[in-house]
Amino acid sequence: MNKLPSRQLTFRALLFVIVVSVSVYFLPRTSENHYVFEEGRPWSYALLTAPFDIPIHLDSLSAARIRDSLQTHFEPVFTRDVTAEKTIVSDYTTRLNSTTGLDITPSQRNQIIREIRNIYENGIVDRDTYSKIASGRLPSVRFIHDNVAISMPTSAYLSAFRAYEHLDSIFRDKGMHQALSATHLSEILQPNILIDTVTTRRLLEEALQKAMAPVGIIQQGERIIDKGDIVTTRLATVLKTYEEIADERGKGTISQHYYPLAGQILYMVILFGALYGYLCIFRRDYFDDDRTVLFIMTIMGLFTLFAFAMQAAFRTGLYITPFTIVPILILVFLDSRTAYFCHLIQVLICAIITSFALEFVFIQFIAGVVAIDSLKDLSRRSQLIRTAALIFIAYAACYAAVEIMQSGSLSKTEGRIFGCFAINAILISFSYVLMFLVERVFGFTSRVTLVELSDINNPLLRELSEECPGTFNHSMAVSNLASAAAGRIGANVQLVRTGALYHDIGKIKNPAFYTENQHGVNPHDALDQIQSARIVTGHVREGLALAEKAKLPQMIRRFISEHHGAGMARYFYTTYCNAHPDENVDPAPFSYPGPNPQSKETSLLMMADAVEAASRSMPEHSPEAISALINKIIDSQIAEGLHNESPISFRDVSTIKEVFAQRLRTMYHSRISYPELKKTSSAEADNKNTNQPTIK
Repeated sequence: MNKLPSRQLTFRALLFVIVVSVSVYFLPRTSENHYVFEEGRPWSYALLTAPFDIPIHLDSLSAARIRDSLQTHFEPVFTRDVTAEKTIVSDYTTRLNSTTGLDITPSQRNQIIREIRNIYENGIVDRDTYSKIASGRLPSVRFIHDNVAISMPTSAYLSAFRAYEHLDSIFRDKGMHQALSATHLSEILQPNILIDTVTTRRLLEEALQKAMAPVGIIQQGERIIDKGDIVTTRLATVLKTYEEIADERGKGTISQHYYPLAGQILYMVILFGALYGYLCIFRRDYFDDDRTVLFIMTIMGLFTLFAFAMQAAFRTGLYITPFTIVPILILVFLDSRTAYFCHLIQVLICAIITSFALEFVFIQFIAGVVAIDSLKDLSRRSQLIRTAALIFIAYAACYAAVEIMQSGSLSKTEGRIFGCFAINAILISFSYVLMFLVERVFGFTSRVTLVELSDINNPLLRELSEECPGTFNHSMAVSNLASAAAGRIGANVQLVRTGALYHDIGKIKNPAFYTENQHGVNPHDALDQIQSARIVTGHVREGLALAEKAKLPQMIRRFISEHHGAGMARYFYTTYCNAHPDENVDPAPFSYPGPNPQSKETSLLMMADAVEAASRSMPEHSPEAISALINKIIDSQIAEGLHNESPISFRDVSTIKEVFAQRLRTMYHSRISYPELKKTSSAEADNKNTNQPTIK
């Protein structure tokens, strides 16, 4: 195991400290004296005993029911304004007597005044009060006299408008109607029965306090609830009362936050430390790569903050948070085992902010397993939609399982939770957008991108097929040959297939200088060996230039630069040496720019490229000849040290040789010769025809 340089170790340590610090800083914290719980769910904290006497109040539903009943049947307090009543009657009597032109007798005048007195004796109330009386909501009211409350029915009360209508209806004489109108009686009538708002509110509050009085008491030291107990409606009310009293007393009965700062830091350090340990021990190649470590820590840190924010914003925020996006992204760009481990770490980190940790871990873990297993080989966008649907089903099934296990039925399941799962699934389907961002920010290349690049309708491949048809056919053959071996040695099959298609795109610039594109005329005949070697080796530089112009991913460019490594254009070098036997030939003009293959995939391409090209010039394609050719070419590459910088093993090389031999034998298998039809003479044909039976 190679030791990392101090700069890289410092970078990893700094990244670790930043992610842990940010995660702890933004970690949601419950205020002192407060617990997180839900009715019908198990209590997730330790045993809680009463540190002081706690009154037992009615639960919220019972209290609301009693409050509504009390407010509905409560008799408000009213007062009678006798002074206003006498003043109004006196003023109207004066107006009625002083108004001239009225066609009524003195007896009729007295009758009008008498009826007005009767109405005021019964009572006139304001319009809102009368509407309550008319609807039956206020059958009676109270009057307080000498501290004694007297209940009075409201059936005789009228509003000013209804009182005027009553007077107008009982007088039949036309002159009396005109008198009421001429004296503007409707403007004079005012309520004399008025609500006493202050007294009414005081008495209602006293009644409510009496009705809401504690129904019991939990004495100091008495058990309230223990871990695992179901939080009933009564216990929820007791816990809320406890929190209120503790806040009023100003005591930190829960002496510290549920997760003290030191514990939070240690918790995060352990989990992220476990992640670093996994990478260092089991995926050393990832740990040694700055970009990969940065990607993993960044994606996990950002989703941790997103989960914290969702939980702070919504009561069911963790159910909405698409945790499975993390394993999906890591699976697409790295591998499934790392995706499993990172998902587990992510879930455990976020379990710190939920009071139902076991339920949360179970549901999220199963969802992550479903996501990873259903996206084992992501190559189409439609697969994400299918995965999102499967994750929704997994969420729903796990949630139902937990509810059945805890309550014994599905009656307590909440529809909003299933809605949260649906939103979660919709957010997961947007992983494709995040893949694009990761590719741009971190320089990774997803399998989806490789599949898109391997489409032969891609502009660069289409140009290769049009300008260099021989090279294109060679690239296709190399792609098939190399990808078959890649699957056997555990290499990235799609990467090899795509890289092989692009490895010779530099030949587009000078197609006629390569034998597979020539048609009888060889332009190298007019050049010396050094010029020819410069043109042939130059297709690597030309290919890299085209790849940069087409913005091909860096991993594809490596196939272009490494498929010949630092080897030589052997044909021209040998020809030149034979032509100049006395000269000490410099191999530099005949060498490719390199570098040598740095990965299994590029090593595999180098072998497949050389074997496929050489197999075309074989005089015979017997199994023995094919095996001899493969061994000769690959062994010579190894002897030259071209694969020394690649992690490919001798076992891999042996497997590659075997696959190449099988494939080439299939490609060059012998074909049967078809027999020719022998022609018969006309006489024989006539004789043959006469011997045939006649069909009737």
